Amino acid sequence: MTKIQRTLLAGALAVAAAAAPAQSAPKVEAAWARPTVQGQAGGGAFLRITGGSAPDRLLSASAGVAREVELHSMEMEGNVMRMRPITGIDVPAGKTIELKPGGQHVMFVGLTQTLKSGAHFPMTLRFEKAGEVKVDVRVMLQAPVAQTEPALDHEHDQPHAHKP
Repeated sequence: MTKIQRTLLAGALAVAAAAAPAQSAPKVEAAWARPTVQGQAGGGAFLRITGGSAPDRLLSASAGVAREVELHSMEMEGNVMRMRPITGIDVPAGKTIELKPGGQHVMFVGLTQTLKSGAHFPMTLRFEKAGEVKVDVRVMLQAPVAQTEPALDHEHDQPHAHKP
């Protein structure tokens, strides 16, 4: 290959790389944590993650509300619910996974403050490919069965009829 051919090939590869679509990062929604009581040492956060254009893996999380933040799983072993730290959570491209009570979740160990209903706090998620994604965690009561619904305030298009 001549020097001119190598230069043309390098230029063509550079143009192709620049024209390739950038991978989209995972989308994080409905991050929430349950309120805690004064002196409670641990807590959990729950959220939905929709994978971007390529598979990724959630590796860790951090938040100023706790000395340590870990990824955990919960599963039944016989009649006992076991909670264990895990090294990561796979996020398939374009698929939504849910971190929820009774399953995979973010665990706060050594809370440095009480999580009061209505409060918010920042949390940073670290993904293998997407890097850091910052989220706002809302402290609220939320029934585990309702976790499939967004944990957001909403308005109705039509007024409700209330019977006396």
